[in-house]
Amino acid sequence: MRAGLRDAGFSQCTLVQAEVLPLTLAGRDVAAQAQTGTGKTAAYLLTIFSKLLATPRPDPCQPRALIIAPTRELVVQVANDAEKLGVHTGLHTEAVFGGMDYRAQREELRAGVDILVGTPGRLLDYLEQGVTSLRNVQVFVVDEADRMFDMGFIDDLRRITRRLPSPGRRQTLFFTATLSPRVLGLGYSEMRDPAEIVINPEELTPDRLEQVLYHVGGHEKFSLLLGLLEREGCARTMLFVNTREEARRLVERLERHGYNARGLTGSVIQRSRLKVLQDFKDGNLPLLVATDVASRGLHIEGVSHVINYDLPFDPEDYVHRVGRTARVGQEGKAISLACENFVYSLGGIEKLLGFSIPVAHPDDALFVKVKPRPRGEAPERGRRDPSRRERRPRPAAAPVAPAPPEPTPPPSEPPPPQAPTAEGEPRPARKRRRRRRRSGGGPAAAPDAAPAS
Repeated sequence: MRAGLRDAGFSQCTLVQAEVLPLTLAGRDVAAQAQTGTGKTAAYLLTIFSKLLATPRPDPCQPRALIIAPTRELVVQVANDAEKLGVHTGLHTEAVFGGMDYRAQREELRAGVDILVGTPGRLLDYLEQGVTSLRNVQVFVVDEADRMFDMGFIDDLRRITRRLPSPGRRQTLFFTATLSPRVLGLGYSEMRDPAEIVINPEELTPDRLEQVLYHVGGHEKFSLLLGLLEREGCARTMLFVNTREEARRLVERLERHGYNARGLTGSVIQRSRLKVLQDFKDGNLPLLVATDVASRGLHIEGVSHVINYDLPFDPEDYVHRVGRTARVGQEGKAISLACENFVYSLGGIEKLLGFSIPVAHPDDALFVKVKPRPRGEAPERGRRDPSRRERRPRPAAAPVAPAPPEPTPPPSEPPPPQAPTAEGEPRPARKRRRRRRRSGGGPAAAPDAAPAS
């Protein structure tokens, strides 16, 4: 295990590791909160290695450590870190998550695994099929516990914990950057006499992170973004939006203006998501446009800027987003654009941070002229840019056809003969009475009197 630490470049403990490891190595359950990028993953992996190496491996080899994470990308990263740190331990790590070969992951589980890392959905599929069992789990870790105990995951998490040994026969560890009382209340039912560790509770974001906020209209937001990218020289930047459709639209607009950008959202197939993330880590992709699937736990070296193109709805997501930069003592910058669509989230974000984000006022030179969008592309949200308004020509009036000539009345016919009266004289012709309407719209006027005989 020490050889793995040397190969990974670890020379001394971070603050959270120094607080957590003495307790976890002694067997205590721990709920820990610390800033993003402070080494929480290594803290619980070292605990797992130490415990598993001290106990004999059962036969057949079923998982002895279980790590649950909310996103596929985080599962892949934790599994890679476990293989890197435990390369000399002989322990086998397997990651199970959706979007990849279902049969291959199932066969790996059947062959035997020591450390199982997974998302709740795919893991429950294998458990219900009887592919593996969790009755031998000695260490249970919930990474990003605030999201895992959210309403979207809590039911699946409960189904998994019911298959684990009782809290008295396993060690349970919770790690997150935002540990709320609600999470602690839900999590303590799965723990035994836990120790709560909070590192720098007054500083949820990294101390070497520069934060700045711009108030801008929705119709000018992309223009300001182009100016910021030119001024800041963002070589490796993550841009966060709230929806998949907005991510797709933003990537298209950036590419139209000459930037190399790609999207990372839940709608992208898993192999492509892993390829995009790897290109960004390798430095082949300067701009990564992502939803919150990339805001949790991902460690990417050298991220210089995080830009919140959309302010998040959940204040805790802001903490996780900006934590992708300024990691492990490095410097970074977080820029947020507050338009009229998402500015209502600002109050909750600043309340969680405990301070107001510094506001900058852009000058006119910072707004870059935006190229007109091609026909068919959806417009930017917010008010329409008056400079890009196009007047549609009015359709020409249709020519009026001449009215047809009025038909000539037929020749008058002689009146029919009158029936004779009793005295043999013809009856006088009866005049048709007409009802006249008064000018005020009242009842009709009285009919004209009959002519005298």
